[in-house]
Amino acid sequence: MNYHVKDTSLAAEGKKRIDWAEVHMPVLVALKHKYESEKPLKGTKIAGCLHVTKETGVLVRVLQSVGAEISWCGCNPLSTQDDVAASLAIDENISVFARRGISTKEYYEDINSAIGIRPNITIDDGADLTVEMHKNMNGSKSVIYGGTEETTTGVVRLRALQNAGKLKYPIIAVNDAETKHDFDNVYGTGQSALDGIIRATNILFAGKNVVVAGYGHVGKGIAKRAAGMGANVIVTEVDPIAALKAKLDGFSVAQMISASEIGDVFITTTGCKDVIVGGDISRMKDGAILANAGHFNVEISIPAIEAQSTSPRQVNEHTVQYNLKSGSRIYLIGEGRLVNLAAAEGHPSEVMDMSFANQFLSVMKLAESKGSLKPLVYGIDRSQDNQIALAKLESMGIHIDALTDDQRLYLEGFSEGT
Repeated sequence: MNYHVKDTSLAAEGKKRIDWAEVHMPVLVALKHKYESEKPLKGTKIAGCLHVTKETGVLVRVLQSVGAEISWCGCNPLSTQDDVAASLAIDENISVFARRGISTKEYYEDINSAIGIRPNITIDDGADLTVEMHKNMNGSKSVIYGGTEETTTGVVRLRALQNAGKLKYPIIAVNDAETKHDFDNVYGTGQSALDGIIRATNILFAGKNVVVAGYGHVGKGIAKRAAGMGANVIVTEVDPIAALKAKLDGFSVAQMISASEIGDVFITTTGCKDVIVGGDISRMKDGAILANAGHFNVEISIPAIEAQSTSPRQVNEHTVQYNLKSGSRIYLIGEGRLVNLAAAEGHPSEVMDMSFANQFLSVMKLAESKGSLKPLVYGIDRSQDNQIALAKLESMGIHIDALTDDQRLYLEGFSEGT
């Protein structure tokens, strides 16, 4: 075994946290119990690049329990929980390459260490590992069955790779599962992004003007949670349909040029770059707080902030105060990286239970395919979504009705009318 973690003495604390998450991830644990005696992934090598959190620790345990040989790395320089990484290395004997606060160079060194296993399957969040795999596949003797992708940004990148005719192996877009994006992205990010901002600043959201850039699943979740805490939410958008949804959901909709003058807290959620730029920053009121909930740290233009500021000051572990030349102060949380992981613990275990159940079943599908799938981006079967949703309901003690045979025939037919 080979690993590169920050401090192995943290392993005992990391194990406690993984154990805690496991109790709150009953669907994934049920899949473990179903398959662990058969070891269907025995002989399958998996390289993973997900945020190294306690929930990811549960996924790694489950994959290992069904026979997989695993190497792992973090998918963001500020998202690794060092105690969890230590536990995976020491307690689970996983080749893990992940540390919090690393440089971009070290980040890609860790990715390349993880893919040194010559994986049959890749698990990714943001597509950085998948892109690195593509760079290293020429002349490689490894047999690749396919990969999975966890997040919206990564799926967008991989579909672009497919459209350019350069995708070299099949990818299952886990993010596109309803039991992922309608829960993880909405309820998970909605809660955890605000959790990160509160931990970093301890502000009162009630009465604040909160500007949410983007009204996709993530933006919708954050807007609803902020409004629920008493904030006045203003949404900015480039998509007219998304903007209309935001308006009819009860939020104000404005251009960033206007919102930048009145916002107290700004949260970017778009997955695009340069959402908040120099002109916006120059108009912000004294004390404005900036945070990002998109995958990469490109949504808030940090160079634009630095160009307008003098003597930045670290006010706490997660927050930097920039004194603008205009005399105003703005505060940036977590270097503009994912605020829910840079300043908090990421999504609650209960929603990651469904996301990672989708990951597990997708990996099983790829292992069964043995590389027979064409190099395309694939969606999730509706039957898998239903399986996971029903299992989640069952774990909550909830039972739902089923269609009768007559109802099913009615819905499938066309002959019955008025």
